[in-house]
Amino acid sequence: MQNPSLIVTVVRKGWGNTVLEASVKAGATGGTVLLGRGIGVNEKESIFGIPIEPEKEILLTLVPATAIDTVLQEIIRAADLNKPGHGLTFVVPVTSVLGIPHMKV
Repeated sequence: MQNPSLIVTVVRKGWGNTVLEASVKAGATGGTVLLGRGIGVNEKESIFGIPIEPEKEILLTLVPATAIDTVLQEIIRAADLNKPGHGLTFVVPVTSVLGIPHMKV
């Protein structure tokens, strides 16, 4: 894979599969969904005065540089990331990738 980048997407619990399917539809060859917890500025919820730490799903998607924009736009659309509290996505450059013999490295 030439010039790989890692797209990291953090969404509300239950949305990881939607984001994964959107990423694959846009040209990614797959992804990994991890579970996490956290709270953002738009998520200050509590029950009976006890703060709730919302559960999240974190999607890791490795893509070539040529696919970044297409995959990002599909993730934003699928997860409705333009709305507050729906999540975020960002790209991290990757210097080396091993263990993907099915892809051209």
